[in-house]
Amino acid sequence: MNILLLPELDNEQTSFSITDLSQIKHVQQVLELKAGDGLKVGSLNGELGTAVIEAVSDTQLKLGSLNLNTMPPSKLDLTVVLALPRPKVLRRLIMDMTAIGVAEIILVNSYRTDKSYWQSPILSRIDEFVTEGLQQGVDTIAPNIQLKKRFKPFVEDELSLWAKDRSLVVAHPYSPLSFNAYIEQAGLPQVLCIGAEGGWIDYEVGLLQDNGCQPVNIGSRILRTEAAVNALCGRYL
Repeated sequence: MNILLLPELDNEQTSFSITDLSQIKHVQQVLELKAGDGLKVGSLNGELGTAVIEAVSDTQLKLGSLNLNTMPPSKLDLTVVLALPRPKVLRRLIMDMTAIGVAEIILVNSYRTDKSYWQSPILSRIDEFVTEGLQQGVDTIAPNIQLKKRFKPFVEDELSLWAKDRSLVVAHPYSPLSFNAYIEQAGLPQVLCIGAEGGWIDYEVGLLQDNGCQPVNIGSRILRTEAAVNALCGRYL
């Protein structure tokens, strides 16, 4: 946590009280701050700045001298289409992509996405993971996140339209074209399609390719989803 993310505030507001226990615990136990200490803060969908701790207990953190005066970093020109992964992996991926600055995240169904993942209570906590990612990346603007349970209609009806004015790639370890070679030829793509554990099946790769996606590999090693996402998205930093 490199900033303390506050709700949407008026820039003229100079004080605020926090009751989120995880934030209070972080300030007390990790940052080891006390009354009179300053810290970095940000207002959701607003600006970054600083505040001073006026009082802190186990249940409340009172901030004063609130000064929001710095714009957050620009979002990357990047949409990640990600096959819904295992629930315990999803938290880390949402946090990482948010911290990196991905503008849009589309979670889609795939052949290797277990149906039970769509009923997981973890999906109701996505906003929580976004907040963690924003606090890590020193940002205040959340990515646009959408869930698409039907793969083929999404690809044919929505993703296909993006290909008219955006560049799209699909990560596929058996593509003869490397991601590095693609970038040298066409620059960084604006859309990355990344499979879950086990990757996309041939039908899915073919459908994505038929609708404007160029298959690319990221090397000879077969990576887990987390490693693939970070390896690909890291190229945009």
